[in-house]
Amino acid sequence: MPQSLFEKVWHAHTVKKLANGQTQLLIGTHLIHEVTSPQAFGMLRDLGLQVLMPHRTFATVDHIIPTNELVEPYQDPLAQAMMDEVRKNCAQFGITFFDRASGKQGIVHIVGPEQGITQPGTTIASGDSHPSPHGAFGAIAFGIGTSQVRDVLATQTMALGELKVRRIEVNGKLRPGVYAKDVILHLIRQLGVNGGTGYAYEYAGSTFDGFTMEERMTVCNMSIEGGARVGYVNPDETTFAYLKGRPYSPTGAAWDAAVTGWKSFASDAGCRYDDVVKINAADVAPSVTWGINPGQGITINENVPSPDTATSADDKAGIIEALAYMKLPAGKPIKGTKINVAFLGSCTNGRLSDFQEVAKYVKGRKVAPGVKAIAVPGSQIVALQCEKLGIDKVLAEAGFEWRAAGCSMCLAMNPDKLIGDQLCASSSNRNFKGRQGSTTGRTLLMSPVMVAAAAVTGAVADAREVFAVN
Repeated sequence: MPQSLFEKVWHAHTVKKLANGQTQLLIGTHLIHEVTSPQAFGMLRDLGLQVLMPHRTFATVDHIIPTNELVEPYQDPLAQAMMDEVRKNCAQFGITFFDRASGKQGIVHIVGPEQGITQPGTTIASGDSHPSPHGAFGAIAFGIGTSQVRDVLATQTMALGELKVRRIEVNGKLRPGVYAKDVILHLIRQLGVNGGTGYAYEYAGSTFDGFTMEERMTVCNMSIEGGARVGYVNPDETTFAYLKGRPYSPTGAAWDAAVTGWKSFASDAGCRYDDVVKINAADVAPSVTWGINPGQGITINENVPSPDTATSADDKAGIIEALAYMKLPAGKPIKGTKINVAFLGSCTNGRLSDFQEVAKYVKGRKVAPGVKAIAVPGSQIVALQCEKLGIDKVLAEAGFEWRAAGCSMCLAMNPDKLIGDQLCASSSNRNFKGRQGSTTGRTLLMSPVMVAAAAVTGAVADAREVFAVN
């Protein structure tokens, strides 16, 4: 019987069915970082347990680590304590650790793919909200909490309920100035922030077929913001070309065998889906969020919604709450809204291609007076690639601060925070209240090139007009 990739991977990793109806699932790869792992290791010690399969766990530091400070001890004692803990735990339990000194450190969901650790047909878990970029490779990746980090360390399994599968087809060619980030913001707006609850999202169609791996990772990354537990793309020749030659990728005859196996995990023609959604790529436009969740978004040429346009009482209440927090006038254009901060980075848009695209357009331009602009590579390898190409210099000459690798202002668990009610044009993934470090700070999500357009004009702008994209 034809099966989807999700079904194939799920069944291949099923250990047993549990009495409560859940499945005990083998986790092929476990990715950890400095924030959610210390307590998990502490629980292991309290229980007298070891890490069952240390070779399947990989660690890095990204969340709390400062991006403007390289010399230890860090000024933030909590950041230093977490750094010390992850080093100690990895050394004690024999876990591979991509420390800053390794030259391979970075955001956990960027490090896994660029090292070739992320591979098709496997299950991946990470003590973090956003492991879904790994799904771009045809993996099934789950975000987990600290107690589940403990469980995976101790047993290499976790208990989960099986998901439904929604196939989202995007077909056609994106218009100039429209990016993968716009695709996922469009989808979340259409389906809602809770639309994916109980689902795995399978992204498909000619648009995804033509996407690079980095574009696929951007879309998969924000599946979580659409309520889905998982987002993935079927592996293909683009996937295999990306993985070939990576440090943890197979070589020689083992590579050929791996590719054959990876191909077998792709969804079968004629397999059953619980739902199918079809989107025309030509309908996607540069998008900006105006509210306090990623579903509250509009295209750059639309007006901020008014409560009068609400279709339900709940919708009306949500608009009123968002407008009050964001301090945006109802019914007015989002274009022209003044910004204070511009942030380039995160596991959504902190890869080489993101910085290449921005550098192409900001070269010779300057960040507007009064705007603080920072660019934070997603990993040390991304930083090195950018520096070899001179991208860091282009951005610095334009007025961006070029930082060290880390999560930075995406969640502001480090010194990179908004102050007061500053408004930030951000290439990250969440615009929740207080997300960027200030309880009154405000976030507008958009593509990296749209962030660049806002940075150089000092206001939300249509990058196609600012940079003459055509």
